[in-house]
Amino acid sequence: MTAIPAIATVIPAAGVGKRMQADKPKQYLPLCGLTVLEQTLHRLKQVPALQQFYLALSPDDRYFPALPLATDPQIQRLDGGAERAHSVLNALLQIEAEVFPWVLVHDAARPVVRVSDIELLIQRCIATEQGGILATPVRDTMKRGSGIIQETIDRSHLWHAYTPQLFPTAQLREALQQALAQGVAVTDEASAMEWAGWPVLLVQGHADNIKITQAEDLALAAFYLEHSV
Repeated sequence: MTAIPAIATVIPAAGVGKRMQADKPKQYLPLCGLTVLEQTLHRLKQVPALQQFYLALSPDDRYFPALPLATDPQIQRLDGGAERAHSVLNALLQIEAEVFPWVLVHDAARPVVRVSDIELLIQRCIATEQGGILATPVRDTMKRGSGIIQETIDRSHLWHAYTPQLFPTAQLREALQQALAQGVAVTDEASAMEWAGWPVLLVQGHADNIKITQAEDLALAAFYLEHSV
């Protein structure tokens, strides 16, 4: 069995979302007795390989210091950037690849990711020495259009991209630096690695790994948590 090295984890945290109709960033909204962020970190901290957590927050974030997480020695707070890619890169610049040769990036707003899915992603990537992401095949009929349908798209090779995403630390840092320097639109870590020419594994996870973006997502996340997925 392939030995699993210590892995650093980067968590880029979002700002206030208008669609949430809330007065605070969505990672601090209540979810089953904790905040969304606490639920997310509770899941991640159940994976033994994840040794250090880098939490990229808005510089003017005033909510984090009130959480018990703020004094956790495994969690290092740092300033996020203008976009997700900048936040992740800020963290990568503080991570020593010699200590943490692999880095896992996970959305703060995905609090119900399954521990078994995270471990499967880690095992597949380490065994093949390739970066990868959790994803699920598209199930619905896909249409392209704006207002009216222009075409129906073959879904047989389409996937929903999730997080966590796991990559060699040095490769991801270099890919993000070069992509941002050249003005490439980086929507997730995989897109930077693809642009740099690195192969990225698709590791099938579960569709209940939802991202909280709208108010109704909180109720669905609470359902999943209460049913112990």
